[in-house]
Amino acid sequence: MSEPLTLHEDFPTTEGICPDCYSLAVISPAYASSTGELNAILQYFYHYFNFDKQGYREYADALKSIAIAEMFHLDLLGKTITALGAPPIFCQNPPTAFNFYSAKYVTYSRNLENMIEDDIIGEKRAIALYTKMLTRLKNEQIKKIISRILGDEKLHLDKLKEILHGLKC
Repeated sequence: MSEPLTLHEDFPTTEGICPDCYSLAVISPAYASSTGELNAILQYFYHYFNFDKQGYREYADALKSIAIAEMFHLDLLGKTITALGAPPIFCQNPPTAFNFYSAKYVTYSRNLENMIEDDIIGEKRAIALYTKMLTRLKNEQIKKIISRILGDEKLHLDKLKEILHGLKC
């Protein structure tokens, strides 16, 4: 089994987080929106399968490792959403049961370079989203969770840039 591409730091705990509608509204888009962790997981696996089929095993494994890291993020965000008082519904703003996630948000490029370029765009959007969240959040425990995820996203961006460079050489 592939190891997740994450920082070598523990993930913060959600213990002690109390219901908080404001924090819930701030972090929810990172869960299951077009720019959220669920979308990242599906997109990275789609790209992994394509790289693997075309014989780029090292790059395929890297994409799978990023996808697994994004699963850790989805898990942590789902637990945080639950602690904040909402069910972890796969929609843009739990607990509202509308704007459900759709796999139409995955970029289904066919060209390997375009796939990595799409992934780089996705990571840049995620970094911007998490950075903005940190400016809006007041709860220090949730800030630690978001900061930890943000660190991984920056690591993913660096790896994707390395892959793109390798494809172009």
